[in-house]
Amino acid sequence: MRTATITRKTAETDITVQIDLDGTGRYDNQTGVGFFDHMLDQLSRHALIDMTIRATGDLHIDDHHTVEDVGIALGQALTQALGDKRGIRRYGSCLLPMDDAQVRAALDLSGRPFLVWNLDIPTAKIGTFDTELVREFFQALATHGGITLHVDRLHGFNSHHIAEAAFKAVARALREAVEPDPRRADAIPSTKGTL
Repeated sequence: MRTATITRKTAETDITVQIDLDGTGRYDNQTGVGFFDHMLDQLSRHALIDMTIRATGDLHIDDHHTVEDVGIALGQALTQALGDKRGIRRYGSCLLPMDDAQVRAALDLSGRPFLVWNLDIPTAKIGTFDTELVREFFQALATHGGITLHVDRLHGFNSHHIAEAAFKAVARALREAVEPDPRRADAIPSTKGTL
C-alpha cells in the first residue's frame, strides 16, 4: 500500500494531506485558496495520485504560509508513501502544451532536493492569487519530497495557462517517476543501492 497521511500543525497553518500513489486521480482539496485548490486538483488528476487535502491557515495575512506548508506536507507524504523507492521508475519528464503555454518538467526522486526554476509568470496575480507562490509551492514540494525538479517555460503569455501547465507537467512527470517498473520490480533504482 503506497499511501500516506501527514498532519502538519503550526501557529500559522493546520494541514492534513492524504495520498494514494496507486490511485486514479481522485481529489478533494480544500485550502481556502481557490486558484491553489484548482492547481492541486490538476496535480492529482494528471499524476493519477488520489489526494485529499484539508488546510486552514492565516489567510487574513496572505496565502503564503498555506501554500508553502501544503507543499511541505505533500512532499513529506510522497516520501512516506514511496518508502525505500524499491521498484519505481525514479525519473519522469513531460513537455506539456496548454494553449499559448508550453512547459517542460523533469524530475528525479533522488532523495537530493534541488529546484531549477525557469518559469517567469508575466503578471503578479492570477485573480487574487500571488503568482510568486507557484515557485514557493514547488520549492517546498521538492525540498520535503527529496526531489530534483527542473521546470522551464518554453512559451506562453497567459499567466493562468503558464501556471496550470507547470502543475500539469510536474504531475505527468511525477506519474511516470512513481510508477512501478515491471522490469525491476524488486530493485532500488540506483547503483548505490539506496535512494
